[in-house]
Amino acid sequence: MTTELARRIAITIGALLLFRLGTQIPIAGLNISTFSPTPDFISRLSIFALGLIPYLTAAILIRLLSVVWRGLNLLERSGEGGRRKLARATLGLTLGLAAFQAYGIASALTAIPGLVRNPDGWFVLTATASMVGGVFVLVWLSEQITRHGIGNGLALILSVGIVVALPRDIAGILDLMRQGAISSNLVLGHALFWIATVVVIVLVEGARRNISVQFGALNFGTRQLPVRDAMLPVKLNSAGFLIPVTVAPWIFFLPLAVAGLVLGSDHPLVAAAYRHLQLGQPAHMILVSIAVFVLAFVYTANVVDPEYTAKSLAQRNGAIPGVAAGEATADYLDRVVSLTTVVGAVYLTALQLIPEVFELYGIGLPYSMIVNGGGALVVVGTALDIKTQVRDVSLTNPGGVRR
Repeated sequence: MTTELARRIAITIGALLLFRLGTQIPIAGLNISTFSPTPDFISRLSIFALGLIPYLTAAILIRLLSVVWRGLNLLERSGEGGRRKLARATLGLTLGLAAFQAYGIASALTAIPGLVRNPDGWFVLTATASMVGGVFVLVWLSEQITRHGIGNGLALILSVGIVVALPRDIAGILDLMRQGAISSNLVLGHALFWIATVVVIVLVEGARRNISVQFGALNFGTRQLPVRDAMLPVKLNSAGFLIPVTVAPWIFFLPLAVAGLVLGSDHPLVAAAYRHLQLGQPAHMILVSIAVFVLAFVYTANVVDPEYTAKSLAQRNGAIPGVAAGEATADYLDRVVSLTTVVGAVYLTALQLIPEVFELYGIGLPYSMIVNGGGALVVVGTALDIKTQVRDVSLTNPGGVRR
């Protein structure tokens, strides 16, 4: 193990330990000890109660705006200065979302008898400030991991939150199995299913559609670089998971919320719509599947922009063998990306539907113990990313030179 790798691992472990420590520090002013046993939601009322959700939501909203607003897209591609402006906008939106959510939680806590020592405005203010501050501490920790540690900080913190809950969930499942509440065959079936799912995720996340690219000779003074062959890799899943799956429910729940405000939540049509859009209902499965599938294409078109890539290749004297430069290259890349994205979109849709299928057919484990496809994808993707970074750091000398 190199000194650089050891330093990065130490920083990552230290940041994750601070994250776990923060999850054990309760919001000041709560009488948690008076509740025995402590309800699950009360045990999670720490300074990190909001987690990274406000920041991720803000980042997703900014990313979606860049898809539909060309000016924001150009700002993102304009260099370090443009990316800094987007980062500041994301943090500003995070502050607003976190404050709104924290205030709602703090206000709701004052209505629970015996939970808050002094349920007044001062408690609401301090609790709100604690939870908002916790969000920004987590954002800072994630940035330290990404810059100075191993792996993507956001994904790693999310993964740790999922992994640390597994022992408790497994123990709860085994206890229910001993009581006869669930069958051992169902538990074994779930175990085998998730093993197979992890294998599929590893294969798909590592899969690439490689496009051959040839770069012409370049002159640097008296030096000349010869013609070079390279590969332009296109991932099967370029859209990731968070944006398609997080945004998909908004497409129909947001209009439904507006209808509820206009017509009233007790209106027969609104009530029927909410009933049919519950988890595991056929209407919910169909609409979410369509939304995830379409969003995977929309986001991939932003991440892998054929026109931008074709222009970049032309500027670097690169071309795809047998394909004319310019518009023909953009059309070729568009066809390849579209066909590749079909596979990725089907894959994301299938992962999204896992808990819904379990619910529909009544073969799921208790709700609090369900591991969904998104969680599995985040954990496996993070592990693969760490593996790649550890290998790269191990094979790199100080100064960034490969061994």
